[in-house]
Amino acid sequence: MKRWLSSGLIFVFAATLSGCAGQGRSGGITKETGGTVLGGIAGGVLGSRVGKGRGRTVATIAGAILGGVLGGAIGKQLDERDRLLMARTTQTSLEKAPSGRRTAWRNPDTGHSGTVTPEPSYKSSNGDTCRPYTQTIQVGGKSETAKGSACRNPDGTWRIIR
Repeated sequence: MKRWLSSGLIFVFAATLSGCAGQGRSGGITKETGGTVLGGIAGGVLGSRVGKGRGRTVATIAGAILGGVLGGAIGKQLDERDRLLMARTTQTSLEKAPSGRRTAWRNPDTGHSGTVTPEPSYKSSNGDTCRPYTQTIQVGGKSETAKGSACRNPDGTWRIIR
Protein backbone atom coordinates (compact mmCIF):
# COMPACT_ATOMS: atom_id res chain seq x y z
CA MET A 1 0.00 0.00 0.00
CA LYS A 2 2.77 2.45 0.92
CA ARG A 3 4.49 1.72 -2.43
CA TRP A 4 1.32 2.72 -4.31
CA LEU A 5 0.97 5.91 -2.29
CA SER A 6 4.61 6.87 -2.79
CA SER A 7 4.37 6.32 -6.53
CA GLY A 8 1.18 8.36 -6.73
CA LEU A 9 2.89 11.18 -4.85
CA ILE A 10 5.78 11.16 -7.28
CA PHE A 11 3.41 11.75 -10.18
CA VAL A 12 1.70 14.58 -8.32
CA PHE A 13 5.14 16.10 -7.68
CA ALA A 14 5.97 15.67 -11.35
CA ALA A 15 2.88 17.60 -12.33
CA THR A 16 3.83 20.34 -9.91
CA LEU A 17 7.33 20.72 -11.33
CA SER A 18 6.19 20.62 -14.92
CA GLY A 19 3.47 23.24 -14.43
CA CYS A 20 0.54 20.90 -14.87
CA ALA A 21 -1.20 21.94 -11.65
CA GLY A 22 -4.91 22.74 -11.86
CA GLN A 23 -6.35 26.08 -12.86
CA GLY A 24 -9.58 26.24 -10.86
CA ARG A 25 -12.67 27.99 -12.27
CA SER A 26 -10.92 29.73 -15.16
CA GLY A 27 -11.71 26.88 -17.51
CA GLY A 28 -8.71 24.66 -16.74
CA ILE A 29 -8.63 21.56 -14.64
CA THR A 30 -8.89 21.78 -10.88
CA LYS A 31 -6.09 20.57 -8.64
CA GLU A 32 -8.30 17.71 -7.47
CA THR A 33 -9.07 16.61 -11.03
CA GLY A 34 -5.43 16.94 -12.06
CA GLY A 35 -4.36 14.89 -9.07
CA THR A 36 -6.98 12.25 -9.86
CA VAL A 37 -5.90 11.96 -13.48
CA LEU A 38 -2.18 11.86 -12.71
CA GLY A 39 -2.68 9.47 -9.81
CA GLY A 40 -4.79 7.19 -12.01
CA ILE A 41 -2.14 7.14 -14.70
CA ALA A 42 0.61 6.46 -12.18
CA GLY A 43 -1.37 3.70 -10.49
CA GLY A 44 -2.19 2.09 -13.83
CA VAL A 45 1.43 2.14 -14.96
CA LEU A 46 2.63 0.69 -11.67
CA GLY A 47 -0.13 -1.90 -11.63
CA SER A 48 0.86 -3.02 -15.12
CA ARG A 49 4.25 -4.03 -13.74
CA VAL A 50 2.72 -6.47 -11.24
CA GLY A 51 1.90 -10.07 -12.05
CA LYS A 52 1.42 -11.77 -15.39
CA GLY A 53 -1.49 -12.43 -17.73
CA ARG A 54 -4.92 -11.79 -16.22
CA GLY A 55 -3.35 -10.87 -12.88
CA ARG A 56 -1.52 -8.02 -14.55
CA THR A 57 -4.77 -6.69 -16.02
CA VAL A 58 -6.45 -6.77 -12.62
CA ALA A 59 -3.42 -5.06 -11.02
CA THR A 60 -3.46 -2.36 -13.71
CA ILE A 61 -7.14 -1.59 -13.14
CA ALA A 62 -6.80 -1.67 -9.36
CA GLY A 63 -3.71 0.54 -9.53
CA ALA A 64 -5.48 3.09 -11.71
CA ILE A 65 -8.45 3.28 -9.34
CA LEU A 66 -6.34 3.50 -6.20
CA GLY A 67 -3.95 6.01 -7.78
CA GLY A 68 -6.87 8.18 -8.89
CA VAL A 69 -8.39 8.23 -5.41
CA LEU A 70 -5.08 9.04 -3.69
CA GLY A 71 -4.04 11.61 -6.30
CA GLY A 72 -7.38 13.42 -6.02
CA ALA A 73 -7.18 13.56 -2.23
CA ILE A 74 -3.67 14.98 -2.30
CA GLY A 75 -4.48 17.41 -5.11
CA LYS A 76 -7.51 18.70 -3.22
CA GLN A 77 -5.47 19.47 -0.14
CA LEU A 78 -2.52 21.33 -1.69
CA ASP A 79 -3.32 24.84 -2.83
CA GLU A 80 -1.51 26.84 -5.51
CA ARG A 81 0.90 28.46 -3.05
CA ASP A 82 1.74 25.04 -1.54
CA ARG A 83 2.60 23.69 -4.99
CA LEU A 84 4.66 26.76 -5.85
CA LEU A 85 6.66 26.54 -2.61
CA MET A 86 7.17 22.81 -3.09
CA ALA A 87 8.28 23.23 -6.72
CA ARG A 88 10.72 26.05 -5.93
CA THR A 89 12.21 24.13 -3.02
CA THR A 90 12.57 20.99 -5.11
CA GLN A 91 14.31 22.85 -7.95
CA THR A 92 16.66 24.67 -5.56
CA SER A 93 17.44 21.55 -3.56
CA LEU A 94 18.23 19.46 -6.63
CA GLU A 95 20.44 22.21 -8.04
CA LYS A 96 22.28 23.47 -4.96
CA ALA A 97 21.86 21.31 -1.86
CA PRO A 98 24.58 18.85 -0.87
CA SER A 99 23.56 15.20 -0.92
CA GLY A 100 21.72 14.24 2.23
CA ARG A 101 20.90 17.83 3.25
CA ARG A 102 17.18 18.36 3.80
CA THR A 103 15.65 21.56 2.41
CA ALA A 104 12.29 22.61 3.87
CA TRP A 105 9.32 24.66 2.71
CA ARG A 106 6.27 25.83 4.68
CA ASN A 107 3.13 27.72 3.70
CA PRO A 108 2.17 29.89 6.68
CA ASP A 109 -1.36 30.37 5.31
CA THR A 110 -2.25 26.65 5.18
CA GLY A 111 0.27 25.20 7.61
CA HIS A 112 1.26 22.65 4.97
CA SER A 113 4.96 21.93 4.73
CA GLY A 114 7.49 19.57 3.26
CA THR A 115 11.11 18.68 2.71
CA VAL A 116 13.30 17.64 -0.19
CA THR A 117 16.48 15.63 0.39
CA PRO A 118 18.67 15.08 -2.70
CA GLU A 119 21.06 12.17 -3.08
CA PRO A 120 24.31 12.04 -5.09
CA SER A 121 23.93 12.81 -8.80
CA TYR A 122 24.73 10.34 -11.57
CA LYS A 123 24.97 10.31 -15.36
CA SER A 124 22.09 8.61 -17.15
CA SER A 125 22.63 6.30 -20.13
CA ASN A 126 22.06 9.26 -22.48
CA GLY A 127 24.52 11.49 -20.58
CA ASP A 128 22.05 13.59 -18.58
CA THR A 129 22.93 14.61 -15.04
CA CYS A 130 20.29 13.07 -12.79
CA ARG A 131 19.66 13.04 -9.07
CA PRO A 132 17.51 10.81 -6.89
CA TYR A 133 15.70 12.50 -4.00
CA THR A 134 13.22 11.95 -1.20
CA GLN A 135 10.29 14.32 -0.82
CA THR A 136 8.00 14.53 2.22
CA ILE A 137 4.76 16.50 2.58
CA GLN A 138 2.89 17.25 5.81
CA VAL A 139 -0.80 18.05 5.34
CA GLY A 140 -3.36 18.10 8.12
CA GLY A 141 -1.05 16.42 10.61
CA LYS A 142 -0.29 13.55 8.23
CA SER A 143 3.08 12.99 6.59
CA GLU A 144 3.69 11.19 3.28
CA THR A 145 7.06 10.41 1.74
CA ALA A 146 7.96 9.59 -1.85
CA LYS A 147 11.21 8.83 -3.65
CA GLY A 148 11.98 9.87 -7.18
CA SER A 149 14.66 10.94 -9.62
CA ALA A 150 15.03 14.06 -11.71
CA CYS A 151 17.35 14.94 -14.58
CA ARG A 152 18.67 18.39 -15.47
CA ASN A 153 17.26 19.99 -18.62
CA PRO A 154 19.55 21.99 -20.92
CA ASP A 155 18.08 25.21 -19.44
CA GLY A 156 19.15 24.17 -15.91
CA THR A 157 15.72 23.19 -14.60
CA TRP A 158 15.02 19.66 -13.38
CA ARG A 159 12.43 17.25 -14.78
CA ILE A 160 11.01 14.27 -12.92
CA ILE A 161 11.83 10.96 -14.58
CA ARG A 162 10.29 8.63 -11.97
